[in-house]
Amino acid sequence: MSDESLRVAMAQLNVWVGDIDGNARQIIEAAETARDRDGADIVVTPELALLGYPPDDLLLRRGLPAAINAALEHLTRELSGITVVIGYPEYEGDAIYNAALVVRDGQRIGHYRKQCLPNYGVFDDRRHYVPGDSACVFELAGRQVGVTICEDLWEEGPTAQAAAAGAEILVNLNASPFHVDKQSERETLLAERARAHHLAICYINSVGGQDELVFDGRSCAVDATGRIIARAPAFEAGVFQVEWSPAQARGDIAELPCPEALIYDALVRATRDYVDRNGFPGALIGSSGGIDSALALAVAADALGGDRVWAVSMPSRYTADISNVDAADQAKRMGARYDEVPIEKGFAALLETLGPIFGDRAPDTAEENLQSRIRGALLMSMSNKFGHVVLATGNKSEMAVGYATLYGDMCGGFAPLKDVYKTWVYRLAKFRNTRSEVIPERVITRPPSAELRADQADTDTLPEYDVLDPIIEAYVEDGASIEDIVGRGFAEDDVRQAAGLIRRNEYKRRQAAPGPKVTHRAFGRDRRYPITAVYGDL
Repeated sequence: MSDESLRVAMAQLNVWVGDIDGNARQIIEAAETARDRDGADIVVTPELALLGYPPDDLLLRRGLPAAINAALEHLTRELSGITVVIGYPEYEGDAIYNAALVVRDGQRIGHYRKQCLPNYGVFDDRRHYVPGDSACVFELAGRQVGVTICEDLWEEGPTAQAAAAGAEILVNLNASPFHVDKQSERETLLAERARAHHLAICYINSVGGQDELVFDGRSCAVDATGRIIARAPAFEAGVFQVEWSPAQARGDIAELPCPEALIYDALVRATRDYVDRNGFPGALIGSSGGIDSALALAVAADALGGDRVWAVSMPSRYTADISNVDAADQAKRMGARYDEVPIEKGFAALLETLGPIFGDRAPDTAEENLQSRIRGALLMSMSNKFGHVVLATGNKSEMAVGYATLYGDMCGGFAPLKDVYKTWVYRLAKFRNTRSEVIPERVITRPPSAELRADQADTDTLPEYDVLDPIIEAYVEDGASIEDIVGRGFAEDDVRQAAGLIRRNEYKRRQAAPGPKVTHRAFGRDRRYPITAVYGDL
């Protein structure tokens, strides 16, 4: 090790997919901050920071290679007095590489291509990229610095290759999506790799929401013994420094928040970025006085400010008075606009219109869902008129078993709670009230009901959620068979009912609004099942 100190700045950036010029400005600002404020020797950006992640088939646009190359030339000219590692897509003939470029004072002094291309879960790297095969190690402040990208750290080969090429410190560029236990997994892996190869590691991650993904940042560094020496905060963009000196390695270590705080803040970050980056002036929420819409309203108001959130209550003949009272109360507490738009006249008119068709058939889910579809039509009409995006308020439990109305309460442009189990909805509501009491206590303690018929309760057709949710988690996230889940102590009838509903409602989920992934396996790009299929007891 050199006698000099080495200051590494971890640029935890919230870049925007496709905004090459804006992302380049963020990189320049981060480099200037690291150089002028912190005296850093090197600043490292996240994976594909110049284009944003995941770009998906945007990579195939014919004009993209020229735009990327122009931006790299601009960055190379503009960046001075500090070494910068830039994540970007590299085009060579018909091949595309997920790459990193090392520049300093107008010179390109290093280059790396990602070697391990993940093709599981939300990742689809092999669709677009060709793997690299070479190490990148360069000298800085008397030390040998190696570069790898994201998945390269999760497999043994690239780290071993960098160490064999002489790396003493490894910088790893990431766009690693959040789920609730992710940071412990990362830090355990970093410690293992550091100890195995006797090198320090800096892990630099993106922050921000991107459609179905949300990136939590929490960039961190370990020394060669695997000891955590720096950790950036969650969901906060910025430049965070770690310093290696002959005496010690040091940096600030942000605390690890509780799971409720992490999930709640992930929902807020994802909602804010989705609404703002898609140019919506605000958000519309159907506020029923129930727990799901209450949590969605809290998330929206925290993300956007209450003045940009519009809560609309749409009572029917089955809506309890206290539902309207609680919905109005919460909107007032959060500074959101509140309007009450009864649906009784529209419901009665449509029942009369459908009367000759329905004949003497007994009322059933058709009449129940009609109320939900009226509400969806009203919200979408208001969205068309005023420009606000409708936030669907359904949770993961409902999405799993189809306890939601297609073209009704599923209407919306974004679904903040889509990957949040019903039991977690309650936990998050209680957590949010520890920050300030915005959700009326009665909303949290009342038994859940869709209020689409008299005296309705969710448990009329579903098991209790503390039974249902673990079954869904086992079946969807763990991939467990019915036999396996029954072996965990659940009643076979409940397991078969839940599994059957999950299979039959894939067609609904395909038509659902996107929402942020916060669990190990979310519906959407994380789980790709056929709609038309028979797989019974598997």
